[in-house]
Amino acid sequence: MFKEYNPIQDKLFRIIDDDGMIINKEWMPELSDEQIVNAYKEMLFARTADLQIVSYQRQGRIYTYPPNYGQEAISGATGAVMREDDWLVPAFREMGAYLAKGATLKELFLYFMGYEDGSLFKDAKNILPISVPIASQLVHATGIGYEIKYNNKDQVVFAFVGDGGTSEGDFHEALNFAGTWKVPVIFIVQNNQYGISTPFSVQTASENIAIKSVAYGIEGIMVDGNDYFAMYAALKNAAKRTGEGNGPVLVEAVTYRKGAHTTSDDPTKYRTKEEEEEWDKKDPLKRLKAYLIDKKLWSEKEEERVIPQYKKEIDSQFEEAENYPESSLDDVFQFMYDEMPEDLQKQKVEQEKFLTWMEERK
Repeated sequence: MFKEYNPIQDKLFRIIDDDGMIINKEWMPELSDEQIVNAYKEMLFARTADLQIVSYQRQGRIYTYPPNYGQEAISGATGAVMREDDWLVPAFREMGAYLAKGATLKELFLYFMGYEDGSLFKDAKNILPISVPIASQLVHATGIGYEIKYNNKDQVVFAFVGDGGTSEGDFHEALNFAGTWKVPVIFIVQNNQYGISTPFSVQTASENIAIKSVAYGIEGIMVDGNDYFAMYAALKNAAKRTGEGNGPVLVEAVTYRKGAHTTSDDPTKYRTKEEEEEWDKKDPLKRLKAYLIDKKLWSEKEEERVIPQYKKEIDSQFEEAENYPESSLDDVFQFMYDEMPEDLQKQKVEQEKFLTWMEERK
């Protein structure tokens, strides 16, 4: 696969076209009908949740949120390829992968409501917290990969970053050391065409992101990130290769951020309606849905049946998060040091005075 789709050739790996028809039978993964239907349902659930979270935010019930809208195939395929003992090192736009790893929507809600408990992921094995500092998590991924190799473990690290993150020094450091040490890490770049408002055209002079793998002496491939089958096949092959001791792999998932960068952003300021409509034709759910309908494995009627069920489950978990006990002031200060230093003691007293003042104003 990696020789055939050498990123130097600027060749995009695809399996289905925009209408959900198979155009690359050679690489079609061996998935049962049930697995494909489940993949679509998980992507549909993630999208339904994503849209509802934006609605909650607009109602003032949750803080700033980064939508996953339009990028569901990447996380969905990752979730399907990851094994229980593999590591997930996320950025902040990988909902499907979080859920597949064992995280809950309630925990994600808590995170975006400002609770530290939202980063616990109690039932999710080998997952790092959401990382807002851009690309810093990639260095952590390389470190985890080094430990895996050092102790001869059968594990693979799946690390995420956006196209904007490839301009950070952490991206270079992580890939440079990963290549040198030949660690089992798959670096997944979600190239959604914008680093906030910076278009990909001015992000790098390289023809694509995957081509950067050549400089680090590792394998790389540019994949249609809106093609579930292509993402699954690429990640499956990457996991096999890196798991056998052949070093890291850089996967550029070409996609489009259909929503805003975050709920504090207005994408109409920097992109056109025509561009959005053109990318809408490549929507990952539309394409997989078209495939399933053509195979008589799905129907509009079935979709109309499951979406209300999803919304009910999402609302239920959100209500649990809304009723979560408030964090105590002590929790903010007492776990940073064994003995609280004087400057933190002063800050705590100042905060207590402020909260008392706020309470008196009610």
